[in-house]
Formats: sequence, C-alpha cells, structure tokens
Amino acid sequence: MNITPKQILDLLVQKGIVEQKKAQAIEYESIKTNIPIAEYLFKNTQINKKEILSSLAFLLKVPFVDIATVAVDPQALGFVSEFLARKYGVVPVRYDSQNQTITLATTDPFDIAMSDFLERKTGKKVVLALGYGEDIKKTIDLAYSQGLTPEIKEALKEVQSTQTVKVQPSAGTVIKDAPISKIVNTILEFAVKSRASDVHIEPEETKIRVRYRVDGILQDKLILPSGIHDAIVSRIKILSQLKIDEKRIPQDGRFFFKLGEEEDDLRVSTLPTVNGEKVVMRLLKKTGGLPSLMDLGLRGTPLKNLEEAILKPYGIVLVTGPTGSGKTTTLYSILARLNKPSVNILTLEDPVEYRIAGINQVQINPQAGVTFTTGLRAFLRQDPNIILVGEIRDKETTQLTIQAALTGHLVFSTLHTSDAATAIPRLIDLGAEPFLIASVLNASLAQRIVRKVCTYCKTSYIPPQEIQNKIKLVLGNLLPKPYADGKQIQLTKGRGCDDCNQTGYLGRVAIFEVIRVSHAINALILKQATSRDIGDQATKEGMLTLNQDGYLKVLDGITTIEEILRVSEV
Repeated sequence: MNITPKQILDLLVQKGIVEQKKAQAIEYESIKTNIPIAEYLFKNTQINKKEILSSLAFLLKVPFVDIATVAVDPQALGFVSEFLARKYGVVPVRYDSQNQTITLATTDPFDIAMSDFLERKTGKKVVLALGYGEDIKKTIDLAYSQGLTPEIKEALKEVQSTQTVKVQPSAGTVIKDAPISKIVNTILEFAVKSRASDVHIEPEETKIRVRYRVDGILQDKLILPSGIHDAIVSRIKILSQLKIDEKRIPQDGRFFFKLGEEEDDLRVSTLPTVNGEKVVMRLLKKTGGLPSLMDLGLRGTPLKNLEEAILKPYGIVLVTGPTGSGKTTTLYSILARLNKPSVNILTLEDPVEYRIAGINQVQINPQAGVTFTTGLRAFLRQDPNIILVGEIRDKETTQLTIQAALTGHLVFSTLHTSDAATAIPRLIDLGAEPFLIASVLNASLAQRIVRKVCTYCKTSYIPPQEIQNKIKLVLGNLLPKPYADGKQIQLTKGRGCDDCNQTGYLGRVAIFEVIRVSHAINALILKQATSRDIGDQATKEGMLTLNQDGYLKVLDGITTIEEILRVSEV
C-alpha cells in the first residue's frame, strides 16, 4: 500500500508537528527529488522519527513499535536466531505466551512470505510491526551480542525445565535457585557495566519489567516472564538479609556485589504493589573514590565562592535541589576535601550512602530513637569540628542546626528548594529567626545534574537562530568574546555509538549556582526580602545562575542545550 506525501504531511499538520506552509514545501521537494516521503522526512527534516513512523503506521493500519525505547524480551529472542534476524531485518520485541504470539519489528510489515516462513520456523503466530531500519540494525547487534540476554535465555530454559521455582521461607533458601541466581547476577553485572545508578524490577500483570537508570534517565532493558517474579525477589531478599515471607510491608536492606576489581554497595528497597513486590536497587561504588569539586562541574566564580564558604571555621553551608540532583555527592566531596586527622567530622544521614574512612557516620534509626533531632543533640556533646545533617526538614532540626553553627561548628545540610535564593525564605518558614540566619549562613548552593556529550561520537552543528538568540540573551555580558563579536555559535551533540549505547551521552556533570552571603545579602535577610530580591542581588555581585552555568557548559561542548532545557528551564 502506497502512502502519498500529502497524506502523511496532512496528518503531521493535523497533529501540530509541521506548519501547513512548511508541509507544502516538503511535499514539493519530495516529489521533485523522487524520494519516498518517509525517507525524505528522515534525511532532510528535524521531525522526530517516532512521529513520522507512528503516522505512517496509522495510515498503513499496521502496528508501530519504537525500538529505541523497547525493552529486550529474552523469550521472544529465543524463538528467532541471530541469523534469521539479520537475514530478514527483524527484531523480536514481544512474546505473548497466552496467545502464543511473537511481535517482530520490521521495515516491511506487508512481507507475507517472511511472515509465513517465520511462523513455520517458530511454531508461533507472528505479528509484524513497523520499526525504524537503523534502530532495528542497532538492536540486533545489542540484543544478540550483549551478555545480558544470552545468559538470561539459558537461565530461563533451566527454569522452564523445572516447571516452577519454589521458595522455602523457613530455610531462607530458594529451591533449585541456580538459574534464578544466574538471572539476578546477570542483571547486576549488566547494571555495573552499563554504569547504572539504579535497577528497578517492576511486576506487571503478565510480565516483569527491568529498568536501569543510566546517567539519570530510566531505560527499559529487559522483559521477564511473570512466573519467576517471586523467586527473583526472594533471591534479592536473601542477599539483602530481608524477611522473604513478609510481602505486605516495605523493607530496606543492603548487600555488596563484586565484579572484577569493582565492588558496589547495593541499597535495596522493596514495595508491595497490586501485581507483587517492586524492588529498587541503588548501586553505590565502593571503589574509585569520590570526585573532586572540579570533577563535579564546579569552576570559576561558583568554585571560588564555595571554597571560601567551606574554609570558614564555623557557619552553615546549604546545598539545595530536587531529589536526584546530586546534593549528597557534592556534600561528600566537600567532606572528603576537609577530612584530615586534626578535624573531627560527624555525619547524620538517612541513609548512609558512601562510607568514608576517618569520618564518623551515623545512620538515622527512628525505631531506636535516633532521629535528626536526637542525633544532633548527641553530636554537640561529641566535640565535633564539622557536622553534616542529611536534611533540614522541621523546626527543631532547623533550630539545632543554627545553634550548632552559633557555638563554633561548621555545619553542612540539604534543603529541597528550586534555587539557592529560596533556601533563605525556606529556613524562615521552618522557624529560623532572620537575624540568626544572617549571623551563621556562609553560602547557599543549588545544583542539577545533566548528561555529558559522548566524547567518542561528539559532532558539531549550528543551532537554529532562536536557540542562538536565547543563549545570547541568558548569558548577556558572560557570552565568550568570539560569539559576542559576531561569530556564529556552534554547539555539540553525540551521534550515538557503542560506547554510549547509542544515546549520544556518556557520564554526568552538575550545573551550579552559589550565593556567597555578603553584607548586602545579610541586609536583605534581616528585612525578610523575597527570594527574587536575594537572587537579583547575588547576580549583581557576580553569581552565575543555573541556566547561565548550563549554557556556558553547552558552549564548551560539555553538555547539550536539550539537557539544560530538561533540567533547569521552568
């Protein structure tokens, strides 16, 4: 079935993806060059390929699958060999055991001969779904070559040969658990190799979904049959020393996992859901050490202002930002820098994420009566020089933190606020007196984490004029001289390669804004000025905002404009 350029372009206009005038120009060029409309759109426009393919599939009345975001299903892969996948250019993406159906992604969903052959070969019903050719090739390479799926396919065969996997709660072991252990080990090995920070094991009605958070973004990686869910959860609970027969309440535990020379500390959390227990494992590296402040992304004025604040003998330094913005890592990097034999450092955390030699770290334990409030009171009798309070979250903790700073201690803590200036009104809201805040606050820092451009597939491009104008507007007199003199702005992005798993990003870096509390800002605190007034004053005194620091990192080729817009624009 042939789709005319006008049909697909009309649908894209209807969806609001292309303007009518632009669509007419594209239609003319496509007919003039005699290139199929889908191919022309892929090569000559910036329209998202997912939008092009989903529109094409809608018009063709066939299923569509976005291969780039689909998790690997080892069961589906097990029915189609790598040879057949490459020969016919198909990727098995889903197996429905109830209907005995395999869904295959292909560039030609009307190839009846291929469909009939694969049905005879697999003994299953085959459904062909439209996919993007380049993604299909990449996924064949990844799915059949990576250690994740072959290991798990073998383990699943063993599980299926034993029919069921039983759990014996009283003995604390999994019967016939060798294949289950292999599956859990493979999931963890792949997480370490992929540089994942978290692994999510999520039960659904008919399957288990395994997702990895890599460089701050969750990615579907694996689909497993729902029948082995209880056994996998039990295996993880045994490793974490949790109660395997308790499924009604959330549990927390931890265990260590070693791969080669690298050792990871895994924090495990289980949560009962309607489909079973969801497990999240956070991976914290025990080897490799903590990054320096410069490694984190601090440089220039923000680094100078923070260094001045942390080298004072007493006062408070606040690190702000949403959950997952890297606040804890920044605090640990600061403590590692200040850690020496002549200094007594105490930390009160929930939970203790990294263990640092020479620092006395205390875990919050409300059941035993160890809270931020009781712990902080005890700390003041332990002759500390530096105190880290994991989070300021109530009036009592706020007042004790200020008291600790007033009595000659250097205190670090975190607050959940959107920017550095808002931390001050937030402290007042938590019951702190403005004149006390003015006396003890050294600095307030806000941060976000962005992904770094992959150094192996980095490429330059000239952004649209509106993006160039926005960068110039935000940076103002901070714009580097060549661009201020009229040179066209060039940015970088990753094309996608094996090293970055085709994402174009490899590693992460933070963007910062640091308010150094000056005499002028102290005066504003005493007047209980708004966060906007405090931020404006800090900017006058040379503070870089989150957006400005981000855009400077974009111009330096460290990250992309899309990442800054994702994390810092409101």
